Amino acid sequence: MAKKKFNNPKEEHITATGVVIDCLPGSKFKVKMDNAENEVICTLSGKLRINKIQITVGDSVEIEISPYDIHAGIITWRNK
Repeated sequence: MAKKKFNNPKEEHITATGVVIDCLPGSKFKVKMDNAENEVICTLSGKLRINKIQITVGDSVEIEISPYDIHAGIITWRNK
């Protein structure tokens, strides 16, 4: 029997802004979201890693959060 392929659309990420409150080992950061009391553990996106963008405590960042795990995210942009 042939396997059926399901073409489900990719789930949309939740975008938010926040402030970096802690730098963790392994290029992970703890980010406090602006609109909620949640703290999210984030990693750097590929573009930020390739271009060696430095992120420190107190930086304002934009993050993408998966709808499946709201406690993990990806930093996509560092605001000035």
